[in-house]
Amino acid sequence: MDVFKLRDNIIEDYSRYISSFIEIFDSRISETVNKEMNEGLLWPNPLIQLNPPFALSDDLNSLVDQNVLHAECRNIFRSGKDKSANGRPLRLYQHQVDAIHAALTGDNYVLTTGTGSGKSLAYIIPIVNYVLSNGSGKGIQAIIVYPMNALANSQEKELTKFLCEGYPDGRPPVTFKRYTGQESEEKKTSIIETPPDILLTNYVMLELILTRPTEHKLIRSARGLKFLVLDELHTYRGRQGADVSLLVRRLRETLSSPGIDDRLQCIGTSATLAGPGSLEQQCREVAGITSKLFGSHVKPARIIYETLTPITNTEAFSKKDFPVRLRDAVINWGNDALSFDAFIENPLCIWIENSLGIAKDLSGRLKRCQPQPLQGPNGAAAKLAEATGLEYDICIQKIQDALLKGFNIKNPATDSPVFAFKIHQFLSKGDTVYASPEPEDIRYITINGQQYVPGSGKTKILLPLQFCRECGQEYFSVWKLKNHHDNTSFFSAKQPSQPGEEDGAAGYLYIRGDYPWPDKESEMIERLPDDWIEDDNDIVRVTKNRRKNLPQKIRLYPDGHQCDDENDPAAVQCHFIPQPFLFCLRCSVAYNPRLKSDFTKLATLGTEGRSTATTVLSVSTIQNLRKDGLLKPEARKLLSFTDNRQDASLQAGHFNDFVEIGLLRSALFNAVNSAGDAGILHDELPQRVYEALNLSYGEFSSDPEPKFAKASNIQRAFKEVLGYRLYHDLRRGWRIVAPNLEQCGLLKIEYLDLSPVCAADDLWQGHAVLTSASAEKREQVAKVLLDYIRRGLALKVDYLRPDYQERIRQQSSQMLKWPWAIDEEETMAYAAYCFPRAKIKNSDEYSGNLYVSPRGALGIYLRRAFPEFRSQIKTDQGKKIIKELFQALEKGGIIEPVCEPQRDDPDNLPGYQIPAASMIWKAGDGKTAFH
Repeated sequence: MDVFKLRDNIIEDYSRYISSFIEIFDSRISETVNKEMNEGLLWPNPLIQLNPPFALSDDLNSLVDQNVLHAECRNIFRSGKDKSANGRPLRLYQHQVDAIHAALTGDNYVLTTGTGSGKSLAYIIPIVNYVLSNGSGKGIQAIIVYPMNALANSQEKELTKFLCEGYPDGRPPVTFKRYTGQESEEKKTSIIETPPDILLTNYVMLELILTRPTEHKLIRSARGLKFLVLDELHTYRGRQGADVSLLVRRLRETLSSPGIDDRLQCIGTSATLAGPGSLEQQCREVAGITSKLFGSHVKPARIIYETLTPITNTEAFSKKDFPVRLRDAVINWGNDALSFDAFIENPLCIWIENSLGIAKDLSGRLKRCQPQPLQGPNGAAAKLAEATGLEYDICIQKIQDALLKGFNIKNPATDSPVFAFKIHQFLSKGDTVYASPEPEDIRYITINGQQYVPGSGKTKILLPLQFCRECGQEYFSVWKLKNHHDNTSFFSAKQPSQPGEEDGAAGYLYIRGDYPWPDKESEMIERLPDDWIEDDNDIVRVTKNRRKNLPQKIRLYPDGHQCDDENDPAAVQCHFIPQPFLFCLRCSVAYNPRLKSDFTKLATLGTEGRSTATTVLSVSTIQNLRKDGLLKPEARKLLSFTDNRQDASLQAGHFNDFVEIGLLRSALFNAVNSAGDAGILHDELPQRVYEALNLSYGEFSSDPEPKFAKASNIQRAFKEVLGYRLYHDLRRGWRIVAPNLEQCGLLKIEYLDLSPVCAADDLWQGHAVLTSASAEKREQVAKVLLDYIRRGLALKVDYLRPDYQERIRQQSSQMLKWPWAIDEEETMAYAAYCFPRAKIKNSDEYSGNLYVSPRGALGIYLRRAFPEFRSQIKTDQGKKIIKELFQALEKGGIIEPVCEPQRDDPDNLPGYQIPAASMIWKAGDGKTAFH
């Protein structure tokens, strides 16, 4: 597998994802963001690090021969041991042998070595040796504490391999049990009644064992405990570290026996404890930290570090002719296949190991190199180019190829890859764009968060930007504050996630010279949401309760202070919008004032969120691994770590939800794509999507092998759930970071006979706007209206009826399994009605209903579509036009009146829905997204 190509593919997928749902209207800001993204703003160059081999020592048999270990250890600890084979003598690393000798002294000790160094054997072998020497069945003699159950589970399997294989069932020479809280009551009781020699647990369970009466017998069996092991010491920091430290002290006090010296030996392991400085300084620092944790002295001499050994001919690295040989090796690399012996003598391989793998500290001891980037000005490729005088791009290619070849060549002494290396790719959630509050053509734009424009002498502030999710218009996120000395106003930066302050007003600044917010109320009305306007005896004005939310005109200096001089050229005119964000001043999209959070309205570069980012990266990784034909199936996996159980549960739920939605949408796309130009009608939609999913019963049914009528009933229930999910997914923007197929341009909805209906002049005999319009213009306007109705879920379809939804819920709970069954706590969305009028003031109408009026979004659109009738559409004539538009579509059978007029509606207008039978589902081209 080419891991470098895998990384590039994953980053490409992630890049396409995060750039797909943020739109930026301003060209200068868009260019800045695109440039920074292309240069790795959110994904810096990956770091490369070789895993140098650990120095080998004698095999375990030699320690037995020297009487260091009990003779039975020879049979227990063997490599390749399983039920069918006894394996071969276990070869130990030098640090493992050092740990065994430290254990024999009775001193506390800590092993801090790299991943894959066999740290667990460094305490398991001494523990097993002690039990063998002193006799099994004398109570708990060792407690091993893990920070996670997964580690305890893994260690249990390793102990089973060593202590159970090759011995009669149920009679290992040393007994062990896992007691972490995940065991059955029967198994817990058995452990309490028959305590093992070795107990595997976690620190939470150990705390409970000390406090619960039911485990007192377990505590009594551990009196005079010999070994306490804390695995992964680096996890015990902060408050958790303090809790564990106190736990160790309470355990020591509880288990100590009167008249018997404290013989408890504490052992710790970690891969990441070493700090800066010389080896001696590191030992003192680690000893001091672990002494506090154990509550018992740890000698600096008992801090055991890894011992590394080079694999290539490192002596050649320091010779005078090495630079010349290195250049020749890079130029000729790849011309010949290399054997193991030729590989370790090759100057390029020697240079890579000495640059990315091992280095010498002040005492001459070999240590790991710090991870470093392959690319970039300070990367390995740049250093190789400088050392050889060759082109930078060639050096990148040669290093990558040498690393991949080194991974595929085995060391005959260990059967391990010559070059085992890691790629560390860090991903940033991203901040946002910052700009100075100045006109669009001169404002300073940057991705780097800071207070002031560089070089401005603090005369120009930088403010974070957020972008309208519909049109991409930028808004400055600010605090409006008062200077208590002179009572003047000034503005400062407000981060999007920052909570409110008592002495400041949160809001946004709108600065747009090419489309400024008007000063006159009559012009404002053209751009305000419909429910902000009232018509009182033909006097159109802004409602009283919305005047406080109107954009406030101000003039602003670049340093953030408000300017009171209308003619000062140093200030820029802008408008302050109090939070919450209620409508966009450019595209006029409006939001429910009850929706206090602006997350669904305004976007930043970091909108995707950690859970979504992790899910996208995970899916991309798995997909790319599955495409690799050289990897074994069991290797095509991803291991993910999280800080705690709650985060892991949340991430798993997010991932499963993402996969379910992805499966449904991919099945829908495949279904409409295979249908071609004819598309799919309502009555066949669930069946076609069901066929495209191609799931076995075991994947969605509570009965994996149903027969006869039950099979057809389960299939019917599944299709009902699919029907609901498909229509619900038409709703606009309900998943901010997972836009539906229509928003991605992969689905388009057409309407049955819309073209002939719009061409039938007899249906459009009314207002001159519609009568004089061409069939194409009518169809264009009608399509906009129908899309608005449909995306508001004003649909006549059973799946969105509350009574029918109860039937779907009951059937799914009986016949389907997670994740396809409707959850009991899920609130199902039901259909709305669309009225060709404004919302009636102070009415109790359903908040999800849609309203189309001359002063709403459609009215604004009609004035743009028919500029010659602009003045008429603003008046009562606009109501007539909209009413006749609905009536024409009703006569054409594309919409239906389904709701009686409201009692207090003076115009007596019904509510409409689009029958699902009027819709045709077709595949989009993936390029033209719905907007």
